[in-house]
Amino acid sequence: MDLAPVLDGFAVVLEPTNLLYCLLGVVIGMLVGVLPGLGPAATIAILLPVTIGIEPVTAIIMLSGIFYGAQYGGTITSVLLKLPGEASSVVTVFDGHALARQGKAGTALGIAAIGSFIGGTVSIIALTFLAPLVAGFALDFGPPEYAALALLGILLVATVSSGSRLKAVIAAAIGLLLATIGRDAFTGGERFTFGNLSLADGLDFVPIAMGLFGLGEILYSLEERHSTVSAPATVANVWPSKKDLKQSSGAIGRGSVLGFLLGLLPGGGATLASLAAYAMEKKRAKQPERFGQGAVEGVAGPETANNAAATSSFIPLLTLGIPANATMAVIFGALLIQGVSPGPQLVTQEPDLFWGVVNSMYIGNILLLIMSIPLVGLFVKILRVRPAILAPITVLITLVGVYTVNNDVFDIVLVIAFGLIGYLMKKFGFDPGPMVLAFVLGSLLEDSLRRSLLIFDGNPSGFFTRPISGTLLALFLLVAFVPMIRAALSRRRTDAAEHDIKELV
Repeated sequence: MDLAPVLDGFAVVLEPTNLLYCLLGVVIGMLVGVLPGLGPAATIAILLPVTIGIEPVTAIIMLSGIFYGAQYGGTITSVLLKLPGEASSVVTVFDGHALARQGKAGTALGIAAIGSFIGGTVSIIALTFLAPLVAGFALDFGPPEYAALALLGILLVATVSSGSRLKAVIAAAIGLLLATIGRDAFTGGERFTFGNLSLADGLDFVPIAMGLFGLGEILYSLEERHSTVSAPATVANVWPSKKDLKQSSGAIGRGSVLGFLLGLLPGGGATLASLAAYAMEKKRAKQPERFGQGAVEGVAGPETANNAAATSSFIPLLTLGIPANATMAVIFGALLIQGVSPGPQLVTQEPDLFWGVVNSMYIGNILLLIMSIPLVGLFVKILRVRPAILAPITVLITLVGVYTVNNDVFDIVLVIAFGLIGYLMKKFGFDPGPMVLAFVLGSLLEDSLRRSLLIFDGNPSGFFTRPISGTLLALFLLVAFVPMIRAALSRRRTDAAEHDIKELV
């Protein structure tokens, strides 16, 4: 591995402007994590117009800082207020708040900060060595491979997504339908435009993201947070004891590995990693009944895993051009706005951007560790600001921001429309993530599929004759049909058991 581009990446990060934006991103991320209902995807979507006037590497460094900074910010309210500020911090509530009730809020926050730093750092080191290998492998990808990869990515997002699988599949299908709106790239014919010239070039990603994640989340969180927030627990004795560190060391190590691996999967990411890490620690524990009562491993494992996953999810984005989760889809949109196409060529064609972003995570994690505890008091005070004051300001910024992208009033209409759709989706238990990811991957899927069929003279069996696309499609079939086969077998066993009971009776 050539270390020269890696070292050049550190030179890029250490430029004063990039350092400032890295710090800004981490602070905004922590703030976003503290404020329940907003989340990194919504914040990054709202800030997309701001990035237009910034250098690409600087913009992505800031947006990346928001993402992994939010993972720790959500911990603060989970521990002190039993109110997860971020979806990936939900499981931290169980033991984090229990520790706070025992007067160990500082211990929980300290363990979370150390675990987050270690998990993030381990994941960055792995990212440094693995990403170029993945990019090199991906150079062999052609239209058939990209079609199969996009198809597998959409399916994984729909099946791995939290909540109902059926609802996730429906959301993904709507996202694919939205991706077809506009002028056909091959024939030039207009599709689903209904004679509206504003739709001729298709739907823009920015108003969709800002509507679903920005306006939709604000409307939903306003409804959810009508009650007052309880008084936060007192933070004291922040540094964990030797016993706590020893007890949580195994959980931190396992969370780092598990989080890194799950972050690579489409549909995985920080939320799934934290849930899986908590389940693993509880299963491994000699006294599982301690979990939920203030087990320090119940904080260390999930907090380590969610930061490791937040970092590793950049690998499929930067090397394959495939966003692994909703936040990565928004960052993908930010890259496209900047004129940067994520994919295998990024490592060689844009080494300053690639290694600048990767190496900024080292600096960002150190800043996160240094600032995490001193800023707790400030974030708790911000929590006391009424949502009725914050929400209108955020909505105004969102609408002004989306207008400045194209100076088009139609974009404001789209934001409002998708904001209402996002609110209704959250209200009825639909996750907007699969819809946005399917929209992003839809164009790639359609273009690659149609190019592939031209290569194969219309014979779809050609996908299975190529090693990489054949393997990806085999994985697709495995992921699609194994749950169905399991459900059928389980139903058959249940029917057989009921039949046996009836015969005995």
